[in-house]
Amino acid sequence: MGRIDISKNKCLKLTNVVMIAMEAESLVEYNRLVEALNNYIKSKGVAPIGPLIQKTECSPNAEGQMEVRFYLMRQANVFIHSVEAPYRIQSTLRVPDCMYARYVGPEEKMNLAYSKLSIVAFEEDIALSSESYTILVEQQEDDLVADVFIKKD
Repeated sequence: MGRIDISKNKCLKLTNVVMIAMEAESLVEYNRLVEALNNYIKSKGVAPIGPLIQKTECSPNAEGQMEVRFYLMRQANVFIHSVEAPYRIQSTLRVPDCMYARYVGPEEKMNLAYSKLSIVAFEEDIALSSESYTILVEQQEDDLVADVFIKKD
């Protein structure tokens, strides 16, 4: 049975975060990009740690159309001093004052976590930004465990 637990005031803190932007066509090659990210970190002589993190940002472009940007992120056990494009590294990524959901359920229904966060924010008059982070904590037999952080405005 699925479950979504909500918290209204969490801080996301990550260290030694290696990230790469995903293009729309990259979504098709998602698994390849995940493997490439992990291999890149290992090629620098360090180890990827923790779960995979996906960042999503939405903003209007010059024509007023909404643009969605996706990033894959993974923490490394130490800071990598020389990172080549298209990769970037951030020593500390701190996102304070987030709405948070712990989702446990089938992968295909994970959008319910985002919906529940949006509904709670609406009911409690909390403004949310267009920046969200999804941390894939665990893949169980039939269920996915994921943490969703949405930054407040």
